[in-house]
Amino acid sequence: MDRLHSDPSLLVCPDFLSDPYLASRTSLVTPTTTEAQAVELLRAIWLTTNNALRSQWQQQLAEDERLQNERQRLAEEEAERHQQTLRLVEETNKADERKKNRSKHLPIPMRPRPDATDDEVLVSDFALRKIDKGHYVELYYWTNTGIQEAHSTYRTRDDEGMLPTTSADGSTTWITAAGAKPSSVVVADRNLSTVEFAQAVPRMISAL
Repeated sequence: MDRLHSDPSLLVCPDFLSDPYLASRTSLVTPTTTEAQAVELLRAIWLTTNNALRSQWQQQLAEDERLQNERQRLAEEEAERHQQTLRLVEETNKADERKKNRSKHLPIPMRPRPDATDDEVLVSDFALRKIDKGHYVELYYWTNTGIQEAHSTYRTRDDEGMLPTTSADGSTTWITAAGAKPSSVVVADRNLSTVEFAQAVPRMISAL
């Protein structure tokens, strides 16, 4: 069945009494059929054909709508499959990243913040002087290892000498020898473990 390209209900029945239809009327005229009857016959044939075309048009519209809905459904399913694939790839990449960098994804223990007045938290004089001057100082000095080193140095040293140093205002002050030199085993921040970061950061903040 050929596809219709316009709505047949918009068509108007022709005037079969007009000159363009003279040949059609004449072919139907017989001794028993008048010209008027031939006109009515032509009109009846046109109406029957037009009604059939109207029915075909409605079926065509319904089929077009069904196909459009089917295409839309398939497109939505394809989009959903694509999104699922992207989510799967993302989850896979995250899992691979966690496997490669396990230490980055370890949860930081939620422990109470160290008390700045706790006698056990004894930080290196060198580190505290750097903080007082607003200079960069490694987090190592606030880790458990750094604090243990400070305790060991504090407990084992005898009366040590004093060294002169220049203050920010240009005046000369005297500091202990321990306050003038860094630890010989200091660890760079980038080499600290996640646990050591968790130890050092809150202690250093409390020292500011």
